[in-house]
Amino acid sequence: MPSGTHTTELDLPIEKVWDFVSEMNRWAPLVPGYIEHEILSDKQSTWTFKGDIGIMQKTVKLQIDITEWREPTLVTFDLKGLNENFAGNGYFKAEVLSETQTVMHGNLDITAKGVMGPMVNAILKSFVPKTAEDLTNAIAEEITNIELKRV
Repeated sequence: MPSGTHTTELDLPIEKVWDFVSEMNRWAPLVPGYIEHEILSDKQSTWTFKGDIGIMQKTVKLQIDITEWREPTLVTFDLKGLNENFAGNGYFKAEVLSETQTVMHGNLDITAKGVMGPMVNAILKSFVPKTAEDLTNAIAEEITNIELKRV
């Protein structure tokens, strides 16, 4: 299963990180290649984005199911392709470093299924870690920018 995990430190208390990641509307638009998303319920949404995988560009629509909200440290989710044969999961995890510092981990695992699965998974081995890194960094940057505007 192609996977990636990225870790970054924020000079913010964990509560500020939680305030942001506990609301899907805030971080769905930060997915690389984001086109749109729709909230179906407090635990389910669909996301549409353009994936640039090597020589292929695909518009992918995923269903995201939140499997756990554990305030203030963890959001876990499952995903499945609605127009492509993908399945996977991921999480955002936060850990307190100090009263004013937090470590955030972003993880993404995606597997392509079907006849083309082995070929697509070979490409996803580099795409998924980069996507996890880009999304984690984008979330960290957005949280930081929001908090800087409040000061």
